[in-house]
Amino acid sequence: MRQSPHASGKTLNLRAQVVKTLLAVQNGQSLASVLNQHMNIVSDKDRALYHELVLGCLRQWHALKQVTLPLLTVPLENPVVETCLYVGLYQLLCTRVAAHAAISETVEASKQLGMESLSGVVNAILRRATRETEQFYDVLENASNLPSWLAKRLKKDWGEQFAELSYELKQVAPLTLRVNTRQVSREEYLDILEDEGIDAHRCELSDVGIVLDESIHVPSLPGFEAGGFSVQDEHAQLCASLVPNLDGKFVIDACAAPGGKTAHLLEKYQPKKLIALDQDEKRLKRVSENLERLILDGKHVEIITADAATWTAPELADCIVLDAPCSAIGVIRRHPDIRLLRQSGDIAKTVELQKQILENMWQQLKIGGTLLYITCSILKAENEQQMVDFFASHANAQEQKIDADWGIEQIHGRQLLPQVGHGDGFFYCRIQKTA
Repeated sequence: MRQSPHASGKTLNLRAQVVKTLLAVQNGQSLASVLNQHMNIVSDKDRALYHELVLGCLRQWHALKQVTLPLLTVPLENPVVETCLYVGLYQLLCTRVAAHAAISETVEASKQLGMESLSGVVNAILRRATRETEQFYDVLENASNLPSWLAKRLKKDWGEQFAELSYELKQVAPLTLRVNTRQVSREEYLDILEDEGIDAHRCELSDVGIVLDESIHVPSLPGFEAGGFSVQDEHAQLCASLVPNLDGKFVIDACAAPGGKTAHLLEKYQPKKLIALDQDEKRLKRVSENLERLILDGKHVEIITADAATWTAPELADCIVLDAPCSAIGVIRRHPDIRLLRQSGDIAKTVELQKQILENMWQQLKIGGTLLYITCSILKAENEQQMVDFFASHANAQEQKIDADWGIEQIHGRQLLPQVGHGDGFFYCRIQKTA
């Protein structure tokens, strides 16, 4: 009896389970929301491969599409079969999975998902790929691997850097730690890792960052439960070095979840009061959990569920860190589902939301206070242009230039682009309220 695409996961092989996960993302669900649910159905021994196939296919999605389309005499217009093809081709072109296993398991997956009549198409194309591997591989390598609307935007924003940027966005981001210096220094923790036989090296830009040379199960690292470190991208770690001394100050971390920047500020400074603000109650719970693990929770920290576009602070803040909602194109290496989830029409809506939050947060800032505007985007509309518009309409705002040898100076602020072996795409602009 044939299985439908909605068949119970326990009756499906590993490839079919991967396809089901990818179909959920195509239907608009974020990978984070479905990954654990789907992974729990997969046996322990298969989880690493499941994880690799899901993330790898999403990372190479548009390139795999470019490989597949010329091979079809007529468009399939069948997302199940197309996804089976992508999963099969990814195994053949990007992994060490044996060709016979990749083909047989993927063909079987198409049958289990109710596509027995088209399983022959899957089989034929995958077998062809084993005979013409070099040609297939060349197409994969040369594909931009971005949705067309995003490629156009990035080409417009970063003409000179576009080719390199396209390459960078295809890569896997490194696993980067931020050492909790209230417990251990970076040098001490590097020694601990060395004693455990774990290869790692210092970040170049962050003075508390460590890059692991190979990916590893984070909770198994020494000192995790005791709060010795957190996982945080190197470029995200720069936030704490861009704010003034926060000792004894009132600080607001707006759009704070899941709390990486909140924790870093508390590791480095001793503010009189810090409010971590976010409207997502579920993600705010992670802030609480992280602060508790890092032993940074206390009476001086308040976690508030509220909309940053309308919320009013109990008093004016000395400093506001605003990690504004954005398209998250800068972190697409870590969250490859963004390639499928984000649409061109989303950008204008996000820019408008940023404006609303920025305007409201500005009202919560003391005269003489600092607002640090941050995004994990590489689109100028959300970054440089947003700042141009803000300064044009706020005479009481003055940019505090970031004097640094990292990133690319913009009309206002500095832009970091994703780099192989280094951090993701982040934008920073520091603003002082003058009146």
